[in-house]
Amino acid sequence: MFLLLRQLQRLRRQIALPPEERRGSLALRHVDTGSCNACEHELAATAGPHYDLQRHGLNIVASPRHADVLLVTGPVTRRMAGPLRTAFDAMPEPRLVAALGDCALGCGVLGSRAELAGPLEEILPVALRIPGCPPSPQAIADALLELLALHHGWTR
Repeated sequence: MFLLLRQLQRLRRQIALPPEERRGSLALRHVDTGSCNACEHELAATAGPHYDLQRHGLNIVASPRHADVLLVTGPVTRRMAGPLRTAFDAMPEPRLVAALGDCALGCGVLGSRAELAGPLEEILPVALRIPGCPPSPQAIADALLELLALHHGWTR
């Protein structure tokens, strides 16, 4: 049995993938400002085993005080503009904002014009734009990994 385990260990070393070169992490604080929840479903898919963004160091946190990135979905309504600014102000520097989906980008997919505060980039400085209605999990994963790469200075 010992000999078999030793051979298995040797075989595992031979076929092992090269170690991941990426280092670092980003904590994401997700805020839904009035979406239809399609973007949230696609975002949830990025946590599944196929994309598994946590293995790359991307985690969703419960408090803006622990976040590096404010990830916003949905059209920004007048009632959510203030809480959104409060969440942004609570984040430590350096802080980034990501607009996820066409509604956050101000494409006017959902909502009455009278109730909307405008596109997210008119309220907060947007560093990452992820277009789509909704964007695919692959598009979300690629954009967030690119942001992680830029933030930590490595290339994909």
